[in-house]
Amino acid sequence: MNLQTPLLHTQVDGIPTLFAETTGPLRAGLVFRVGVADETLARTGVTHLVEHLALHRLGVSDYHFNGETKSAFTHFYIEGAEHEVTTYLSTVAASLRELPMERLETEKEILRTEESRRSSPQLPLWRYGAQGYGLASYPEWGVRDLGPDAVREWARTWFTRGNAVLWIAGERMPGDLSLGLPEGDRRPMPAVTSALPETPAYFSDGKGGVLLDAVVTDTAAARLYAGILERELTRALRQEGGYSYTAATDYTPRRDGHATLTAFADALPAKQGAVLGGFVDVLAAFQAGRIGQSALDAVRGRYASGLAAPDAMALRLPALAEDLLAGRPVLTPAELSAELAAVTTEQVHAVALEAAATALMQVPGGLSADWAGYTAAPTTSPYTVTGRKFSEQGGGKATLVVGADGVTVTGPHGSGPECAATVRYAECAAMLAWPDGGRRLIGTDGMVVEVEPSLYGVDAATMAGIDVAVPRAAVVPLPPRQQVPTSQSPEAASSSSGSGGRAGRPAPTRRTALQTVVLILFGLFGGLSALVSLLFTAFGYDKEYGFTDWLITVVVMWGFTALVSWPAVRVLRRTRRV
Repeated sequence: MNLQTPLLHTQVDGIPTLFAETTGPLRAGLVFRVGVADETLARTGVTHLVEHLALHRLGVSDYHFNGETKSAFTHFYIEGAEHEVTTYLSTVAASLRELPMERLETEKEILRTEESRRSSPQLPLWRYGAQGYGLASYPEWGVRDLGPDAVREWARTWFTRGNAVLWIAGERMPGDLSLGLPEGDRRPMPAVTSALPETPAYFSDGKGGVLLDAVVTDTAAARLYAGILERELTRALRQEGGYSYTAATDYTPRRDGHATLTAFADALPAKQGAVLGGFVDVLAAFQAGRIGQSALDAVRGRYASGLAAPDAMALRLPALAEDLLAGRPVLTPAELSAELAAVTTEQVHAVALEAAATALMQVPGGLSADWAGYTAAPTTSPYTVTGRKFSEQGGGKATLVVGADGVTVTGPHGSGPECAATVRYAECAAMLAWPDGGRRLIGTDGMVVEVEPSLYGVDAATMAGIDVAVPRAAVVPLPPRQQVPTSQSPEAASSSSGSGGRAGRPAPTRRTALQTVVLILFGLFGGLSALVSLLFTAFGYDKEYGFTDWLITVVVMWGFTALVSWPAVRVLRRTRRV
């Protein structure tokens, strides 16, 4: 097979079907335009639950099959003999028409077990908020309370003939393939939301390594830029600097004309600052246009080799099915290869600038990226509500405000509206509700407000008012907690410190004795230097000395002041007093 192997567009039971001829076992997949981004925070997990239920009747088989729920698509795929493929596809379709509800509670438990082993990424939450594509950062809270009727309705709405594409790779199309999916409309792609007032932005999560994602136009140049960036990060951070073991990138089309480009570099605690600096330097070099033709040719050659492989068309079928469902051009390997061959260094440079403008960086705890031109992602709300105030009991500094349109909490280290988190009832993505009365409200922007009656002394009538004000569809009932936070319990401290702001944003670390000494010494040196610089700036000009020499001296003195003051400023910003 070569790049000119034809891609056959046909239909099976009214479902658009893509077929590519290839050798080896028959492979097939049924793809639906539905995923996590189509759900709400309060009902996360319903698509994954339907996927599990649809596969149950297949039991344990000798052939390879599985399912996958992604942000905007759900895949069912199979590899085996022709009769195994037809049996699998027919069984999945029959199960989707009539889900085995006797397995509902069992599959819920399996999903919760699977979730306990899964690490959720934080970048989607910070970029998109608690909705749409941002739901990939959250637990599947909706699974626990889902009833049979809700699950059936979700399957009837999304898992339909009009919202599916079938792909098959093999020596021939299998015969007697019948699916019988119900009628339904093709669903549009999920809406793209934003929780970032401006980009480039950064946040700190307390973990090692540097992680960055950017939203770029989905082009051949963008794909090549991802490869070039990985190549340069590996050279700079591993081969030359010796700071990282792994430096890698990933390129994921969002199927709406854009793609998410992700870059990562790990680091030991002692090397985190060096990795961050080296990471930023690599990005800055690309933004300045320092993209070598040799690097472009090397990455292009690697991509071209993959596209020229005998089974290139077959391997691309799942992606092509997503493109077809999303209404995107379905490019064959030959067409994609031609696009890659035409990419220039100038086009790659344009992608680097686009990526820089939309970048979101996750940096290790205690570090920042503001020095590199990144703005801190918001951890507080720009507005508050007015209403009844409840002070944290036991000497705490937090204040809870319960208003007619929402709730606001000021953090224990805050001193005003600028340090408050607010969730409006109309914009509440989910409210976690425990039997003891505790409530956690999560706004669509990702802001969190903890409402603990035992911690703030909130009366039953006020709590009932909150329950009535939050939309019923946003309520997530949870089982009893092992311990209810009180003003005297360790849980209260953690609830208070995390009572306002974005999930995942750590509080400042406690200041050590050494950091205190650094703060005092460099603070004194900086203050003294600033005083001398100010006096010379105001009274040191002398006509005989000359304006140019005076100006140079002023710049040098203030530069020295900034240099000796920076360690104190750094400690002050990143720590708090014991």
